[in-house]
Amino acid sequence: MGKRIENARKLLNAGELYSLDNAISFFVNDYAQKFKAKYDETIELVLQLGVDAKQSDQMVRGAVAMPHGLGKQKIVAAIVDEKRVQEAKDAGAEHVGGEDLIEKIKSGFLDFDVCVATPAMMPKLAAIAKLLGPKGLMPNPKLGTVSDNVSEAITSVKKGQVEFRVEKNGIIHAGVAKIGFAENKIKENLMALYGAVLAAKPAKSKGVYVRGSFLSSSQGPSLKLDLKSFVI
Repeated sequence: MGKRIENARKLLNAGELYSLDNAISFFVNDYAQKFKAKYDETIELVLQLGVDAKQSDQMVRGAVAMPHGLGKQKIVAAIVDEKRVQEAKDAGAEHVGGEDLIEKIKSGFLDFDVCVATPAMMPKLAAIAKLLGPKGLMPNPKLGTVSDNVSEAITSVKKGQVEFRVEKNGIIHAGVAKIGFAENKIKENLMALYGAVLAAKPAKSKGVYVRGSFLSSSQGPSLKLDLKSFVI
């Protein structure tokens, strides 16, 4: 893999700021034709933010549905009361239940990617919080996975929802598309994430909010982006 990436980097101009369009074109065309891995790699966006993530009032976190999905169907578990079971099933959740599903999870069942719950059921999820939390599966209102609008929450997840959270060093890193997507679809997904991060700017954040941005693929090189090409 090292030699493959090294050869791919030879196609790049050292120190150059790439426009969003040119960076996407590089991965879809130049890189994909000669150097990409044998699977459909994920296009990843990295944003360097001017926030102090160690301060609770400068936390940047949220979720946004990708306009063109993520190229992978997520398996959803919906924990709802009995009256909402059919609604959750109709929305596409693979595993639906109330206390029965909670008991199943307590027994070790974790064969799902996202857990959605209604606010009324959240107190009962305390019994499985230690199982869901470490795996990033605990429903969260900020991520849209705790909602009284069960259908909308499940549909959003199924459509391809990206969760983002700033790390301690001020970095947000998220996969937004596959190299095999059309260039315009990759760009629209990228812009959806970028717009969501802008909207999540903390009130206490001062100075330059987005300080840098990079585009990469799962096993490919990283291109530094010209932030002017993100103007929306």
